[in-house]
Amino acid sequence: MRTIVNNLFSNYFQVRYIRLNRIMRKPRRVQEQLFQKLIYSARNTQWGKDFGFSQIKTVHDFRRQVPAQGYEELFPYIHRTMLGEPDVLWPGKVDLFSKSSGTTNDKSKYIPVTIENMRKCHIRGTWDTMNLFYHEHPESQIFSGRNFLMSGSHYPFEENRKSIIGDVSALMIKRMPFVARPFFVPDRNIALMPEWESKIEKMAEIAIDPKIAETVTMIGGVPTWVIVFFNRMLELTGKENVHQIWPNFEAYIHGGVSLRPYKGELKRLFPEKKISFREVYNASEGYFGTQIFDSDEDMLLLLDNGVFYEFIPKEEWSKDHPRTLTIDQVERDQEYALMISTNAGLWRYRIGDVIKFTSIQPYKFVICGRTKQHLNVFGEEVMVDNTDQALEQVSEIMQATIRDYTVGPVFMSGHEQGGHEWVLEFENPPHNLDRFSFLLDKHLQNLNSDYEAKRYRDMALKSLKLNVVPKGTFETWMRLRGKFGNQNKVPRLANHRHHIKELLNLADRIGVRQE
Repeated sequence: MRTIVNNLFSNYFQVRYIRLNRIMRKPRRVQEQLFQKLIYSARNTQWGKDFGFSQIKTVHDFRRQVPAQGYEELFPYIHRTMLGEPDVLWPGKVDLFSKSSGTTNDKSKYIPVTIENMRKCHIRGTWDTMNLFYHEHPESQIFSGRNFLMSGSHYPFEENRKSIIGDVSALMIKRMPFVARPFFVPDRNIALMPEWESKIEKMAEIAIDPKIAETVTMIGGVPTWVIVFFNRMLELTGKENVHQIWPNFEAYIHGGVSLRPYKGELKRLFPEKKISFREVYNASEGYFGTQIFDSDEDMLLLLDNGVFYEFIPKEEWSKDHPRTLTIDQVERDQEYALMISTNAGLWRYRIGDVIKFTSIQPYKFVICGRTKQHLNVFGEEVMVDNTDQALEQVSEIMQATIRDYTVGPVFMSGHEQGGHEWVLEFENPPHNLDRFSFLLDKHLQNLNSDYEAKRYRDMALKSLKLNVVPKGTFETWMRLRGKFGNQNKVPRLANHRHHIKELLNLADRIGVRQE
């Protein structure tokens, strides 16, 4: 029976691929049509009335009448929506709100998830991901088995208990159709447990049950926590790798943080056969992109999923009223901050993420980092993409595997030069830490010309300082910060030393650290 269902899905995806082809062939037209639909839909909302949506005919009108928005500007409208008021940012009432636990700010943000946004953005993006996967792997048996759920949790809003707050993954499970539930494991009660440590334990116990284990074909989640889950499975069974527990496993759908620092660890967990690792860009605000091919890590920008995109050039990032570009105006190999308008009622909203287009036929991109999460104390403009790549390259050379890392500045003092200080936690440390540190600095210079210029002959910046902390340090630190769980991410880069100091102080309490 499951094989028949899998064949039906496979045939359905072949038909659906026609829509994706249209998007790739006519991106400008698709975005223009979507823009007009969004403006028309919201013209009678409170926001639409306040900003004269009935007079907006073009993107130029939109830019003139609606200024760039941060969360602080949108929050009064969002809060009214959370209290149950209809027709504020989008037509009708909204009862779901995605809690964003960003890496650059401890303050939670609550993003509306309308019915349209759930169905035509998040769920459609999920189908697009599977569509592209089956297009490359028509022999796949994903839907002959089950997808293992690793989600967050949800809870009522204190001021209006009809409004539900949670990770976007949890909200998607809450609205999961009954017919889809047989394709997922564990059940919703366990998948939505709020206490993450207990949930990991229960999920691991279910995952190693032979009757369940032989049916698991796919998993999705943030790499940091998925690897914790996999290792717990191995501890409980005494097995050497995941394939020995899940013999029919095919694909890992990941997002939230780059997979690069974890590739060595994943090779250890999956040594027996080729697994598809597919990156998706499913943020609290929308499902923006998905990887097309296993061999190509770039993602396709999803242009017909309820999101109208504007792109802020690098020189405009710090401006209150930045100049923006539409999809037909972007160029390859340039970094852009994203600005979005969506069917969730976000209007000209600065999401804070930075992407770079690697292709414009079709529009493929990589995530470079965040406008507020980069190192630029000395004009070096180091992005997360740089540090992730450098770590991946050096780890492969030195046959080391990384668990987690963060980087901060060493400020200039008197005649002392400034620099960067790293805190690293290894799963498998290198034999020569000094060599690892030297190569890491060199590879970072090769990837970033601004950093290379500042490092020239040690004139402006000295070589990076590397601290190795005991296993478990980052996990303990995240727990202490109340950030332990599937949707929470370790902050990679910061222009301050708060994270560095907290981690090193904690490491000193846990055990001996290396410098």
